[in-house]
Amino acid sequence: MYIRVKHSKTTYFIQCDPTETILDIKQKLYALVDQPVNDQRLILMPAGEVLDDSKTLADQKVENDAVVALTLRKDDNEFEDVNIVRPNDFSPMQ
Repeated sequence: MYIRVKHSKTTYFIQCDPTETILDIKQKLYALVDQPVNDQRLILMPAGEVLDDSKTLADQKVENDAVVALTLRKDDNEFEDVNIVRPNDFSPMQ
C-alpha cells in the first residue's frame, strides 16, 4: 500500500505496509525532509487526527491512498499549522 504525505505544496508518496508503525513512516520521511522524527507530526486527513507513533497504520485505520498531513516543529518548539494545498483549491480545467 502507499500513503500520500502532504506538506505545504509537496506530496510524498510513501510505500508502506499496514503493520508498520507511525514511527516507521516518520523514519522514511526523515530521509526526504531531513527533519528528526521527534520534530515531525503526522495528521490523518480529513479527520485531523494526530497519529500515534507507537501504533500501526492498521490500528489507526490508515488505508491505502490515505492523505496524511506532515507538520514540523518550529523554532519556538510548537508545531506548525496544517498547510496543504488541496486539489479543489484550483479552478477546474476547461
